[in-house]
Formats: sequence, C-alpha cells, structure tokens
Amino acid sequence: MNETPQQYKQRILSLVEGKDAVTVMRETPARLTKLVGNASAHQLAKRSEPGKWSIAEILTHLAEAEIGSYWRYRQMIEHNGSSLLPFDQDLWYQLGNYGQADGQESLQLFRLLREGNLRMFDRLTPEQWQLGGVHQERGPMTVADLALQIAGHDINHVAQIEKLLGNSAGAEKASAL
Repeated sequence: MNETPQQYKQRILSLVEGKDAVTVMRETPARLTKLVGNASAHQLAKRSEPGKWSIAEILTHLAEAEIGSYWRYRQMIEHNGSSLLPFDQDLWYQLGNYGQADGQESLQLFRLLREGNLRMFDRLTPEQWQLGGVHQERGPMTVADLALQIAGHDINHVAQIEKLLGNSAGAEKASAL
C-alpha cells in the first residue's frame, strides 16, 4: 500500500478513534501473546504471499517500532518542540534481519519495552502529556498524539496477525479494541 505520511497517519488514527490509547497499549502485549503463544515457528515464519510480512516479521517490526517510540516519548518530554526524525522501515527491516527473526523473542522484547513505556505513562503529569516535537513527515505532535498513533499501529498489526492466523472473527475484534 503506497500512502503518504499524512494518509498513513489518518488511517492509523481512524483505527483508534473513540478508544483510550493507553488502554489499547496495555492490552496489546496480552493479545499478541494469546494469539501467537501456541503458534509453531513455521506458522510464525510463513508468509501469506511473496512480499508480505510473516507474523514473526510483524512482531519484530512492533518491537523495533517500540524502540523508536520509547526514545521519542522521552525526547519530546526532555526537549519540548524538538525535531522528530522519521525512520526508514525497509532499512530497519534489513538491519534487524526480520526475515530470520525469532517471533517469540521479538514478542518478548516488545512486551518489555511496552511495559517500560506504560510505567512512564503512569507517572506523567498532564503537562508532560502535552509536550511534544515536530515529526518531519507527520508534523507537530504531543506525547498524547504519539500514544494515539502507536495504539492505532497496534490495532493495525494485531488485525494483520489475526488474519494471517486465519482468525477473521478475531480481526473484527481487534478493530473494536
């Protein structure tokens, strides 16, 4: 899907509309664990078609996206108004060797990083939630805005994983998160 950064932002935000971002983010690790906990390495590595990511690759992407958001939240709080650089997901895919990644290890990394972010969220003041930066592709954003985008990102990828596992009813539930 070729979309502009603004189209991507709108699509992702539409997934989280009417939902509490932090609640979605708290639920995602458990949802993922329930989905893939009993999946075989073969199931995790299987692609639905050439050029599409496997579940293991999606889990690795989620872990590395959490690394990026972990840094961004803290930078926005420490350096309010600073520039936020985008990252090249294709380069991160190559650098992270996603095609050979262990999905369960990636899920564990995602879970640990997410727990760190959630602990930080619990201590933020209302003023800190409004600190932010300027993303070079998506424009101005606050910590709260980034949390909404990450929650939408979670919903998007949980639904992809459910679809890959053949759980169409679950994919509908993911959109209700």
